[in-house]
Amino acid sequence: MKKSIGATTEDDFLHLLKMQRWGRFSTFLGFFTIILAIYLDYATTDFSPFAFWFIGILGAIFISTGNLARWANVTHPILHGAYDKVPNVPKNYTKDGFAKGSRRWIDWLDWIKPDAWAFEHNIMHHYHLGELDDPDNVEKNLEWLHKINMPMFFKYAIVYTFASFWKVAYYAPNTLRILDNKERKAVNDPRSQGYELTPFTKNGRELWRHYFLPYGVFQFILLPALFFPFGMGAVLNVLILLLVAELLANLHSFLVIVPNHSAEDIYQFSTPHKTQGEYYLRQIMGSVNYNTGTDFIDFMHGFLNYQIEHHLFPNMPLSFYQKMQPMVKEICKKHNLEYRQDSVFKRILMTVDLMVGKTKLLRIDGV
Repeated sequence: MKKSIGATTEDDFLHLLKMQRWGRFSTFLGFFTIILAIYLDYATTDFSPFAFWFIGILGAIFISTGNLARWANVTHPILHGAYDKVPNVPKNYTKDGFAKGSRRWIDWLDWIKPDAWAFEHNIMHHYHLGELDDPDNVEKNLEWLHKINMPMFFKYAIVYTFASFWKVAYYAPNTLRILDNKERKAVNDPRSQGYELTPFTKNGRELWRHYFLPYGVFQFILLPALFFPFGMGAVLNVLILLLVAELLANLHSFLVIVPNHSAEDIYQFSTPHKTQGEYYLRQIMGSVNYNTGTDFIDFMHGFLNYQIEHHLFPNMPLSFYQKMQPMVKEICKKHNLEYRQDSVFKRILMTVDLMVGKTKLLRIDGV
């Protein structure tokens, strides 16, 4: 399959740069729109609050889209090494150079530490898909919610509330926990790191120092402070709009990421895969695609709408998935394998049903 697609070329890298420009333009447009709203509110006496918040929230939507684009359309494929083999590719577009050291502030400043997410996602999730060792096994992670004796309405409310801040509540501490346990195993330390959120333990301090504070201080203290010349009211309004942008980024990323492997028609596996063929089969049985098509549709899905193709070949450039999809569909049809593809909105409803315990993953003890 790889041979028929061809080697990674400069055209694939240029496609990545286009997706990166779209994300950066969205971020720029978002901040420009917020600055415009602040200026009009400051300079115009009859500028209505409705007009201000309409323009401001529009800016927050653009910032949110840029936020997701940095993670899904840029960071994700680069940290998989998708462009490492492009001739003369700049080092900061390779997995060994992207977001390393001070480059984190330029390439991907977020709640999540890049190297921790790369290990949690690229290794533990991809090579343990649907197993109990998969850190993103939604059914396993939400067992506590299934067991709580409360009306189903409140369980749904908990899930939707969690979705609004899941990057800081789940991804940041979970990636730290997974990375820490890896380092413990490397030195034969039998202790297992738990889930930390408070700054009163060693790992809690690590979480706040290297995960929460860099992004939190920059995004919600330094950026609003730039508007102090317009008055304290402007600072507070910018802070509110940036918090709205963060909320939307969480909801958008939750929408396109979580349903990829979580619904009642997705398989969970009780044992590790034993062969390469079984590994490939599990990627198809344990994944689902969303609607695909143009670069714009794919960009808004973070290219996570090609989840089956991505899990089969995680180190391929974004542009390959568009080319590979017809071939993967044909192979699935030939071998009578179900190729799942639905609207992301249908899949999120199915995922939430799984999260609250209304449905269960399919089980299989080997394939």
